[in-house]
Formats: sequence, C-alpha cells, structure tokens
Amino acid sequence: KIIQQLTAEISCKATRFQAISNSGIHNENIKVLAPSQFLITVPLRGLTGYRECQVRHWRYYTVHGAKLLSTVRDPEELHQWLEVEQFSKSLQQWHETDVNIEGDLVPAKVLIVFRELVEKSIISCNLSSKVTMLESFSSGVRVAVETSESQVEVELVPAVEIPTCWPEKARWPRCLRRWPSQEKVQCIKSLGFDLLARSNYHWQLCFSRAERILMEGLDEDGGCRMKCFRVMRQMKEDVWCAGNKPIITAYHLQTVLFWTCEKYPRTKDWRCFPEAFLRLVQKLHKCVSQHFLKHYFLKNTNLLKYANTSDLDLVASRLTVFLENPVFCLD
Repeated sequence: KIIQQLTAEISCKATRFQAISNSGIHNENIKVLAPSQFLITVPLRGLTGYRECQVRHWRYYTVHGAKLLSTVRDPEELHQWLEVEQFSKSLQQWHETDVNIEGDLVPAKVLIVFRELVEKSIISCNLSSKVTMLESFSSGVRVAVETSESQVEVELVPAVEIPTCWPEKARWPRCLRRWPSQEKVQCIKSLGFDLLARSNYHWQLCFSRAERILMEGLDEDGGCRMKCFRVMRQMKEDVWCAGNKPIITAYHLQTVLFWTCEKYPRTKDWRCFPEAFLRLVQKLHKCVSQHFLKHYFLKNTNLLKYANTSDLDLVASRLTVFLENPVFCLD
C-alpha cells in the first residue's frame, strides 16, 4: 500500500511513470527476492509499438552527455540498447535531453529523473517516517520501508513493458524438449518481455510474465514441484542462506526449478517428494559450487557471474552437509 501510494504520487507529478496497482503480493510488478527484500517494477508510459531493429554499434558519450574518445562497451546478453525510434509511438517527453542522448533512451538518466521524483513524493505523501532513501551501490533506486512487522528493502525499477513480441536473443524453447507443453510455450511467447532500467547505458531484459505462467499450473498432473520449491525456499531462508541480503534469492531457486522441470518432464519424476526434492537440491548444489547458473531464457547468461565467490562457497558447504544427511528435513 505504501509503494502504491508513492507511485501514484510519482505518476501525478510525471505522467511518464505509471502507478502500480494495489493488488497485494500477487501483483505482477512485485518480485519477492527474500523475506525482507523486494524488487518492484514501475511501468513507463508513452512508449508503444516496439520493434526489434539493427541499432547502431558505436556510442561515444557518457551518461552525462560528454563526448568520449573511445566507444561505450557493448551490452552483455541479458542487456540491450534502446532507441526511441524503435517505438512507432512515443511521447515527446522521451525525446527530451533529460532521458535521451543521441536518440538513445539512457537508463541512468531515467533513473536520475525517477530518483528525484521518489524523493519529492516521499515528502509530499508525508511518508518520511515510513520510507527512507538508501544509498545505491548500483544505478538503481532503493528505499527502506517500515511495515507493521519489520523493515523491508525495496528496489524500485522503471520498466518498459513490451507485451507485443519475443526478443530474438531469447532462443527458447530449445529443441527436443518436452517441458513445457507447446501450448504453454505459445502462450508465454505471446506475453512478450520487459526492459528494466538497472544499469547506466543498457536495459536489462526481464521475463517476469513468462516466469509467472511457467509457475502457474506447475502441478496439474498431481506432482510435487511446488512443494519441492516451497521447502527448498524455506530451507534456503532458514539454514543454507539466511539474512536480509542473501547471495541466493528466490529467483535463483525458481531458475533451478525450471531447469530441473525441463530435464525431468515426466509425471512420474515428481510423484515421490523425497526423490524430487533431492534432485532439486543436488542441482542447486552443483550450480553454487561451480558459481554458474544459466538464465532459463538466455542460456549464455550466468546469473551468478557477479556473486561473491566466498559467499557462494559457504552456501555450497552448507548444501554439502545437508546432502550428506538429508533425512532430518525429509522426515
């Protein structure tokens, strides 16, 4: 409710930003990374009719508009450039220099505008006692929110929603896979993707709608996939990777679940909870030990690439202890 009130005020001050709906924890804009860590996307208005096209390769500017002698680095696979001309319709505000450099929509500049709006809206909504701006180690906007039970940390991320097409670089599904069904694949790809402002120059691809559809109806065949996921998440929070800022989040566990469902697509693979649960934990242990977890839709992206290796090794050692004697949990 607090974030809904805050984003409604932001939207009143600047129509480019859309308020999130007050539909609670099931809101598709809200992603729970840990019990006290949330990522909330704030949709951007006035950008429609997206199309993929060959964007120019070389950029010679800083996020402040100064000229560079060498080019800005190319985006990694999980990221891309975004030009305003890629939209058939765009509000004039997206052509202004506060967010646009040489035709590019620059995430860092969008975040500067957004951060100022968040700061002003906290004051105008009289939320200073409940919401505090946090220092951001990246380009994002982070706030601490006091709830009736505890303080939670929220990253607010402006997002361009693109529900009309599937990105070419997401070459999914892979051939000869039996999970998910062809019908579900078509449904997922029809929902498109999002682009998040979480870095300086490049927009991050996000597949939250696709992931939500994959999670829905996961056990229509009477399996125990969701039970395995819930128990693994609880074990992660209580034993393997506790704390307010865990190195392994619910998103990592969800990705492990997707890969395991794809490898074991048959109904009989998910009838026996102890066996199915141990398969999931073994997959998690392998990924954490190797410091490598492939993104489910972008296979060349390692979700643990920038994670602290010492923290990963600690989690791996705890998983090893559990796998040596897993009976206490499964009983």
